[in-house]
Amino acid sequence: HHHPTKKTKSTPLPPQEEPNVFGFATVINLTTHHSTPCIQSLKSLCLSKCPPQHKPEMETVLSGKTKRPAGFFFQERMVNVPMEITEVMHQQLVLDMDWAVENAEGGEEERKSLDFGAFVRLAPCSGSGGGGSGVIYKYFEDEVFATNAEFVYAFEAPKMFEGEEEEGMCSVIVMTKTGHRAAMKDMAKMIHGK
Repeated sequence: HHHPTKKTKSTPLPPQEEPNVFGFATVINLTTHHSTPCIQSLKSLCLSKCPPQHKPEMETVLSGKTKRPAGFFFQERMVNVPMEITEVMHQQLVLDMDWAVENAEGGEEERKSLDFGAFVRLAPCSGSGGGGSGVIYKYFEDEVFATNAEFVYAFEAPKMFEGEEEEGMCSVIVMTKTGHRAAMKDMAKMIHGK
């Protein structure tokens, strides 16, 4: 069981492998980072755009007071990466999260504090233009996450740069841990056909 060598979470790559970064996926713990300004502004953005019927649930998820932590789930990657590589990136995130829980040194308390119960994914997307709630996701896997979500809502993303020709949208995808794992299975089916 014990990996004495696996103390650190990230293994530095040998320098010649540097250019192979296709993207990253990471989860930021809302409980431990609740006072960080950027997390606070993301929280208020999510809440201000949240439809009334989901508001109570969203407030709980973002409260930082849930038994298991919730996390903002970020990813950024090249869009034209092979699906398999995208899947590996997401699998790696799951492995890292599981590893952290299994190797928590502070006993049960710390284990709970690392075992994410919910994920809030802010996904870049665009409106389908046809009215209705249809959005087109920038990353195919967000579609899979959305299908496995507790609820999803989209809003027009604030324009980041002057002269951006298209109004980007942001979709807020709220998943439980179970939903996230189910999405991983769906992603595998989609890519490997089984």
